[in-house]
Amino acid sequence: MDSKLSVRHLLGIKELTQSDILHIFETGAQFKEVINRPIKKVPSLRDITVANVFFENSTRTRLSFELAEKRLSADVINFSAASSSVKKGETLLDTVRNILSMKVDMIVMRHSCPGAPHFLSKHIQANIINAGDGTHEHPTQALLDTFSMYQHFDGNLEGKKVVIVGDISHSRVALSNIFALQKLGAEVMVCGPITLIPKYMEALGVKVELDIRKALQWCDVANVLRIQMERQKTKNFPSLREYSTYYGINKALLEELNKEILIMHPGPINRGVELTSDVADSEHSIILDQVENGVATRMAILFLLAQRQE
Repeated sequence: MDSKLSVRHLLGIKELTQSDILHIFETGAQFKEVINRPIKKVPSLRDITVANVFFENSTRTRLSFELAEKRLSADVINFSAASSSVKKGETLLDTVRNILSMKVDMIVMRHSCPGAPHFLSKHIQANIINAGDGTHEHPTQALLDTFSMYQHFDGNLEGKKVVIVGDISHSRVALSNIFALQKLGAEVMVCGPITLIPKYMEALGVKVELDIRKALQWCDVANVLRIQMERQKTKNFPSLREYSTYYGINKALLEELNKEILIMHPGPINRGVELTSDVADSEHSIILDQVENGVATRMAILFLLAQRQE
């Protein structure tokens, strides 16, 4: 396997090959061992400066990236648009060029506009990692999700059945997960209210199911998404209580199944809406594994992209 990724930037899962994904997993497994040692730091990126440029709020993703960067001994700059010149009318490109003039090597960027990282990659030399662009993609979340499944199923997702439940329309996680899972040979289904499922799902080779019981009976893994009320400009269902009644997953629902399934959630969880606490904290759940794998996977991505600096 080539020691380098086929891409200079991580803009989306669509641009990655299956070999790229497996190489990230292999490297992530090595870094997972590192972060479980008493001394959790390695000097792999000691001469690299990384800027976390977040034009949208995200505590979890930013903290995970920052920890990954520091575990690799990189120099880290955190940039928040809320207190930046963007508020004063400066363009995205000017903002990033100003940051790069400080001799930054890599940029981790979250932006509300789909395609913003792709636009930047055509204009600047630094490696770019997409930490979420609008409702388009969130590649590192998909990689940590699929890495968590990959480890649980002993390195083979071929033929595994994964249902993504909830707010598919407003989720950047869903699309990235679909691309990653399909590249690794898994079957994918989406389940939720019809108002939250985009019409193009079937065109992507994804099954659509509106009944949560049938979806759970079908799957090996349920990746449950947060209801993103802040992105919904119109009311897509009557109330959170009604959503919970028809699509929330609780212990009684899991006990009706004649098999065990894996429960995942990218966080943060709306407890009592998407998942009840007795499911989120149960032996079926690998939600905390996802958090740990997030740091290891992001360490792997940073490390491997640093090898592609030209």
